[in-house]
Amino acid sequence: MATHRLNFFPLGNADCCRIDLDNGDQILIDYAAMRDPNCKDDLRIDLPTELRNDLDSRKRDYYKVVMFTHLDDDHIRGASNFFFMEHAQKYQDKVNGKSRIKMREMWVPAAVITEEGCTEEDRIIRQEARYRLKQGSGIRVFSRPEELKKWLEGEGLSVSDRQSLITDAGQLVPDWLTEIHGVEFFVHSPFACRTDDGSYVERNDGCLVLHATFLADGTKTRVFFGADIRQEPLSEIIRITRSKNREERLESDIVKIPHHSSYLSLGPEKGTTKTKPTEDIAYLYEKKLLWRATLISTSKPIPADDDDNQPPHRQAANYYQEQAAAQGGTCVVTMENPKSSAPETLVIEITGSKAKQKKTYSAGLISAVTQPAPRAGSSD
Repeated sequence: MATHRLNFFPLGNADCCRIDLDNGDQILIDYAAMRDPNCKDDLRIDLPTELRNDLDSRKRDYYKVVMFTHLDDDHIRGASNFFFMEHAQKYQDKVNGKSRIKMREMWVPAAVITEEGCTEEDRIIRQEARYRLKQGSGIRVFSRPEELKKWLEGEGLSVSDRQSLITDAGQLVPDWLTEIHGVEFFVHSPFACRTDDGSYVERNDGCLVLHATFLADGTKTRVFFGADIRQEPLSEIIRITRSKNREERLESDIVKIPHHSSYLSLGPEKGTTKTKPTEDIAYLYEKKLLWRATLISTSKPIPADDDDNQPPHRQAANYYQEQAAAQGGTCVVTMENPKSSAPETLVIEITGSKAKQKKTYSAGLISAVTQPAPRAGSSD
C-alpha cells in the first residue's frame, strides 16, 4: 500500500513541513529552528535534531527539494547553520561536528532573488539562490517579474537563458508527475502579469503558494500550502483560478492555513468574535471545495483574548473552526496537537483511503479523516 506522509512540526508561529513520499524522496517546505535551547519550558520542537535523526535513520544527508516560501524569519531561522550552501566555504564546514544537510534543489519565489536590504539570514538564503541561478543548476524560481529580468541582465544573463529553471503561476512544476513520483505541484503564487510593453510585473506579495496532488493506489489527495498569503492576493488567486475553470486546483483535502491564522489572510477587518472573509475567500471555504478537509494552523495555541496583536487571532480561528465543522472536516493547531502542554509533530498519512492523522503516542488516535470530496455545488 502506497503511503505518503506530511509532517507539520510544532514551532509556534513558524513553518516547516516535511513531505515523505512513498518512493523515498523527501521535500522540505521552509525551515525555522525556533526553540530556545536555554529555556526548559519552551515546548517548541528541536527542529534540527528532529530532522537530523530522521535523515540518520535513512542514512541520508540531503533533501531532494527544499522550498523557502519567502524570507520572513519564521520561515528561514537557523537555515545557515543547518544547510550546506554552495556559494561560500563558511557555510560548508561542519557545525558542532556534524555535516551540513544538502539541498539537491532549492525552490524560491522570484522575490528571494530580487529582494534588496537583506542583512542577516535572509541575505544568506538570497545569496545561495542567486549563486545557483547564475550557475544554472540546483534551483527553481517561481514567477518572472520585471525585477528578475533586470537582475539577470545585470549578471549578463537573460530570462531565456534560464527559462528552464523558471516556472510561472498557473503551471505545473516540471518533472514532478503523480504517476512517477506520487505527487504533482500546481503553482498559484507568485504570479506576474504581462504589461502593454511586454514586461512582467509582480501582482502579489511574492510568497510561494502551491497546490499539491498526491496519488496513492489510484486515489488522489489534494493539499493547499498557503504560506503567508494575505487576503488580497489570495482573493485574486481564487478569482483567476475560477475564471480559468480550474476549480480542481482549489479543491483540497488538507489546507495549511495561511499566516498562522492571521485575520489578514481572510479579510480586511479582524471582527469582534469572528473574521468575515472576502467574498472570494468565502467561496473557497464555504462552497464544498474543502469538503471534509483538515485545516492546519501552524501556530501558537489559539488565544482566549486579544492581548497579543500577533497571530493567531481568535476571530480568524473561530471562522476556520466553524467552516471546518460545517464541511464535516477538522481544524488542528500544531502547538495544541495533541495538547498544548505537550505538542507533538502532526503527521498526516496519505494512502488509497485519502488522509488520516497518524496515531500519537500520548493521546491515542485523533480522528481527522478526509473522504472523497464532491465537486463544488454538488450534493452530499
